[in-house]
Amino acid sequence: MKSNFSHRTHYGHNIRHLRDMLGIKQDDIAFSMKMTQQNFSILEQKEDIDDEILEKVAKAMNIPVDAIKNFNEDGIINIISSSLHDNSGSVMYNPTFDPIGKVVELYEKLIAEKDDQINLLKNLLEKK
Repeated sequence: MKSNFSHRTHYGHNIRHLRDMLGIKQDDIAFSMKMTQQNFSILEQKEDIDDEILEKVAKAMNIPVDAIKNFNEDGIINIISSSLHDNSGSVMYNPTFDPIGKVVELYEKLIAEKDDQINLLKNLLEKK
C-alpha cells in the first residue's frame, strides 16, 4: 500500500545530524552565529528555518546550504556502505576527507575567532 504522506524536510534535525557527524558542539556554532547555545538548541528543534538563517548555520559549520536542505539519512548510509565495500564483497576503507585536517581546520577557525574576540575586547577597553 502506497502512502499519500508527503515527507517534509525538518531542517533543525538535519542541522543536528550534520553537526553530530562533524563533531561540532552547539556552543561553537552558537558563538560563531553570535547567539546563545540555548537559542541554537531551539533552532535545531524547528522544522522550517528561513534561508538566511540556514546560510548562516551552513557558514558556521563550513558546509554548503544544500547539505542541510537535502540531508537524507538513507543516502548517507548508502554512501558510507558503498565506500566500505567493493563489488567482490571485500571491505574497503576509502575516506573522502582527512579527519586530522578537518580537526586542525576547525581548531584554527576557533583560534581565529578567539583572537577576533580578544582584539574586540582590547579595543573596547582602550576606548574607556
